[in-house]
Amino acid sequence: MYRLLLIKRCIEDILISPFILLGRAIAILKPLKNKYRIFFFFPFYHTGGAEKVHAQIAQATGGSDCIIFFTKKSVDERFLDEFKKSGCVIKDISKNTDNKFFYAWNLMYRGIITGYINSQKNKPVVFNGQCNFGYKISPWIKKSIKQIELIHSLNTFSYIRIPFLPFINRTIMISKKRIEDHKELYRKYKIPESYLIRVTYIANAINLPVSYSGKNKIEFKVLNVGRSTPDKRVGLFIKIAEKLQRENKNIQFEIIGDVTSAIASIDYPYIKFHGSLSDENKINSIYSSAQVLLLTSSSEGFPLVIMEAMANGCAILATPVGDIPFHVQNDVNGFLFSSVEKEEIIINEAKEKIYLLNNHYDQFDKISANNISYANHNFGIERFNKDYQQLFESIK
Repeated sequence: MYRLLLIKRCIEDILISPFILLGRAIAILKPLKNKYRIFFFFPFYHTGGAEKVHAQIAQATGGSDCIIFFTKKSVDERFLDEFKKSGCVIKDISKNTDNKFFYAWNLMYRGIITGYINSQKNKPVVFNGQCNFGYKISPWIKKSIKQIELIHSLNTFSYIRIPFLPFINRTIMISKKRIEDHKELYRKYKIPESYLIRVTYIANAINLPVSYSGKNKIEFKVLNVGRSTPDKRVGLFIKIAEKLQRENKNIQFEIIGDVTSAIASIDYPYIKFHGSLSDENKINSIYSSAQVLLLTSSSEGFPLVIMEAMANGCAILATPVGDIPFHVQNDVNGFLFSSVEKEEIIINEAKEKIYLLNNHYDQFDKISANNISYANHNFGIERFNKDYQQLFESIK
């Protein structure tokens, strides 16, 4: 399978080479004004956990001598300012690379951008954060120029990237579980084991809250954070809220994130919908007022929302997916459900554990303190920044 994918890519390269040459000519006629140390390629700057991580990487390693290309149309500007804080030059080329009606522009831009990269006097580093365009240009970049990729989970990019592996010098993965999943994928596709040596694990991180004032013991709040994508299963969170509301009106439910495409908030008056938030202080305030973060995902890497919730003293109730079991132990950091797929089991266990924590506040206090301590020791942004800075230094 791997050999066939390589052959297919080589044939495609031959067919599009005229567009690449045309793009190279354009790059010569309209060169970049400045020289750059790092070329970043990210799809979006809109709301999303991946986008937040990408902005953090740019802030940790970027600067005025670096340039970021956004290649897909973003639905909002949630993290655009965070990318700007990196000091990098920002270029949104999505109108040319994300145009389904004139795909030839995408092909020509592969030549333009690689013409810019290859013409740099000092060899830059190319960083691809799960960007399809970033993979498509990788064969046209000089072999002497190092390329790094970031993979957040086992997803479509896990397959898109396969024929481009010969051009990737270092692969960053954020999940130990997903590294094992990719090892199995490599075996299945008969990908040379030498590419596994290039995989480096760097965990995500957050800006830890400056202060923590403790929980309000009068109210008991259960929080869900995320988007309305199928894997997040916000509908399952709603079912749990419905079941508990019929039995105990004192337990409150809240959701951070845009879930309007999946549910109508007017139908659930007992749930407080905060919508999409960008103010970090406001987000931390909501976390700090909640006792439980309830995640019902069918798939995850290791979500930033768990880091944020733990840092704010929330107990975690979650499905045992991705790296969550590496960080959440039963009755230490919260509880893991015994099933990922069986909704009835998840609903019943969520009810049981929420009642347990609500009725035994000493047990919740212990878990809350454990999580604050764990977050402070494991999720700080300083470690993240250092890991990425050392990565870029080591690959020059």
